Amino acid sequence: MASEKLFESEDSLNFETPLAERMRPRTLDEYAGQSHILAPGKALRRMLEGGKTPSCILYGPPGVGKTTLVRLMARVTGRELLEINAVSAKVETLRDLLDRAKKSRDSSGRSAIAFVDEIYHFNSKQQNVLLPAVEKGDLILIGTTTENPWFEINKTLLSRMVVYTLEPLKTEELLTLLERALNDRERGLGLLGVSADRGLLERIAALSGGDARQALTRLETSVSAAAMGGGSVLTEEIVAQSVGGAIQRYDRNSNDHYAVISALIKSLRGSDPDAALYWLARMLEAGDDLRFITRRLCILAAEDVGLADPMALVIAQNAAAAVDRVGMPEASLILGEAVVYLASAPKSNSAYLAINAAMRSVREGDLMEVPRHLRNDGEGYVYPHDSPGHWAPQAYLPEVRRFYFPGKLGAEQRIEERLKRLWKRFSTEEEAKEEK
Repeated sequence: MASEKLFESEDSLNFETPLAERMRPRTLDEYAGQSHILAPGKALRRMLEGGKTPSCILYGPPGVGKTTLVRLMARVTGRELLEINAVSAKVETLRDLLDRAKKSRDSSGRSAIAFVDEIYHFNSKQQNVLLPAVEKGDLILIGTTTENPWFEINKTLLSRMVVYTLEPLKTEELLTLLERALNDRERGLGLLGVSADRGLLERIAALSGGDARQALTRLETSVSAAAMGGGSVLTEEIVAQSVGGAIQRYDRNSNDHYAVISALIKSLRGSDPDAALYWLARMLEAGDDLRFITRRLCILAAEDVGLADPMALVIAQNAAAAVDRVGMPEASLILGEAVVYLASAPKSNSAYLAINAAMRSVREGDLMEVPRHLRNDGEGYVYPHDSPGHWAPQAYLPEVRRFYFPGKLGAEQRIEERLKRLWKRFSTEEEAKEEK
């Protein structure tokens, strides 16, 4: 069979190299994704095609083409590529690299590219050796990182480099890579003679989470399994057995963690229970901290639902206690119920605005004395429960202040109606005139 000949051929060593490595693009036109910086006419593309490249940091999740882009930068601009290990490179090693870079520039007239993977590991000594060469243009420094460079990379280094953010690949972009790899007889899987329905390739792409390496690895696993089993067509059964579940770009300390919780909170605030359930599911599937989730739900209940539905905070707090008691997987039911309730509830941030206004007033020096009748001795204080309606007209501040402005939804309508009956300051100007 073709598959047996391929795997037993003298060239089989080439096919021991993972498909993702074999299929690395050789030109900018073959490069998939990142059209926001590499589409024809974009500044970086024009620079590369003109033979120039800046010292830069390529920031993005795994499998989006960071290393590939560095290699293309060197190839397209005709520069030597020198790779550095950010963790283990000693000062002597870096000085040797500078000597090589100088020789490269002397012989070719072009500065070499020093490539540092996960550049945030670079320490001060390593930076001090290379930065003078970077500043003079003797060396072009390009680093890649999956960590946010604005938080993780030394500001001295960051100030001398441009940061390009690389994004997860879209399904259509991954699909193009998969089709190319499936049919490529030189570097891909074409010699295996296995065909695949476009829908199956789309499924592999969708499960890969925008990661080209994952997509190609899953394709290689599935197609190889089909070929070694004597098949010539990739089936749903083989794909299901080979590729596993979806890849989720998410961990508790990553930017995605904060992006997803932000999406959850904004979906709740925007009263979209379906979107809120989806983002909650993302957090639960990633194994996020349940207490972190319930804390945020309690905050939202007070800040965004507020007095429009006072039960929201009760629901959120009870959910937090129940989740703490039962844990996963049953906690997903409790959180799901709480999220649907909070998303569906009427919204008001009036209490949030009110306490902020009161605290701002105090911070700005509005420090009034406590009225005598409200002090401990209570001289002149009227006990409200002794009065009809359990309310008595008396001042609770030396001067009138207004911090709370009731919302117009849910329970706050009733709250506003009662406060208007008790205090003139809660009446509109028209209503106040009528009272007079």
